[in-house]
Amino acid sequence: MMRSLFSGVSGLRVHQTKMDVIGNNISNVNTVAFKSSRVTFTDVFSQTTQSATGANVDTGRGGTNAMQIGLGTSVGSIYCDPTDEGSAQRTDNPYDLKVSGENFFVVNDGTSNYFTKVGAFTIDAAGYLVTQSGYHVMGWLVDPQTMDIKKDMVQPLGIETPENMSVEPQATSNNYFTGNIDKTNTDVTGDGLITSMTVYDKQGYSYTVKYNIQQSATDDSSYTVSVTDIIDSQNHSILTANGGQYDCTLNGAGDSFELKFNADTGAFEYVGAAGSESVKLLITGPNDNFYLDDGGIDIDFSTTTMFAASGKCSINSVRGDLDGIGAGRTAGEMSEVSIGTDGKITAKYDNGDTRLLGQISVAQFANAAGLEKIGDSLFTTTANSGEFDGIGKDPTDGGGSVQQGVLEMSNVDLSNEFTEMITTQRGFQANSRIITVSDTLLEELVNLKR
Repeated sequence: MMRSLFSGVSGLRVHQTKMDVIGNNISNVNTVAFKSSRVTFTDVFSQTTQSATGANVDTGRGGTNAMQIGLGTSVGSIYCDPTDEGSAQRTDNPYDLKVSGENFFVVNDGTSNYFTKVGAFTIDAAGYLVTQSGYHVMGWLVDPQTMDIKKDMVQPLGIETPENMSVEPQATSNNYFTGNIDKTNTDVTGDGLITSMTVYDKQGYSYTVKYNIQQSATDDSSYTVSVTDIIDSQNHSILTANGGQYDCTLNGAGDSFELKFNADTGAFEYVGAAGSESVKLLITGPNDNFYLDDGGIDIDFSTTTMFAASGKCSINSVRGDLDGIGAGRTAGEMSEVSIGTDGKITAKYDNGDTRLLGQISVAQFANAAGLEKIGDSLFTTTANSGEFDGIGKDPTDGGGSVQQGVLEMSNVDLSNEFTEMITTQRGFQANSRIITVSDTLLEELVNLKR
């Protein structure tokens, strides 16, 4: 039979394969994070009818080239680059994520890890972050000792689990005074300047502590700070001096202390006693659950000053220490979840508290194009892609990032696909003509004898 007949058949086959790939690309034009493929052809082996010869110096004849007849075409490769990004689409869903660069989300079906660019995640009934197919999204958890991310083997990320939906109250253990006292202010030179702050006990109940700051009658760089009242959330005084059941002491001796500034510069010198920057407010009474029975509140005055300010004072008290630690809080319910560009998941609560819940870990491969598609927008490793080490990488390694409220769309270019479709159709038609013309030649051959 004629070689051209089978060459035409091979051409039909490869163009049909290419059309299959184009059709799949177009059908997934709106599939989230779909990665298009492209087909390349290669010729198959050729039949050599005459081998090449070299020049003959004895006869003076030159060399001749080989004579070869090609025997058709075959599919050289079907190539897909999973790292070729599609455009971003904003969704404002906090669990819709887009990962950039050569990063892949790591997901697990309960037995094996798989990899995907699709970040359309949701929360399951147990509060874990999962894909639309129920695969757990994997990442790093928080070390309970350091409260920082522990970059260990990836594990399912629990976000809206029962233990994360609320935070327990915390007693106030620190506060500090900041601002300036003008020694000519009529309040501090008279009955005293009143300031207050809110603190919390171990059960999250709030109290207002009132302070009085009054200038010494004998030293205008020295002030007496005293606690005049502590009022609960029902506006009742809890101090025994005002009808309550609790007694307060400052540094274990009385309810007042000295605040001293440098008489020449107005800079802070000490509070309570020389060399001290803070005093301890203690409250004792019949209720063992009251937060201050555990050690009280440390009150820091080191950032206060005594400078001229046109007779005005700007002194304020702030919950927590200078780093914001020990401010205390009431109980809180989760109000928002934010995911940073580094993949760290932070919960925000309606009491103003925040908590680090975990971090999304990503996978990177030496040859991402070597990954194998297994359906459901998932990839698995092959011998040519490189292995996943079970730990993963920070999404920002190599310049990548995670975007919250955004999805990656398909990278299919319709204009290119339709152009490829036209050339594929014409290639198919041309190869079909090879078959019909070869058939005509065979018919002529058969008709030589009638």
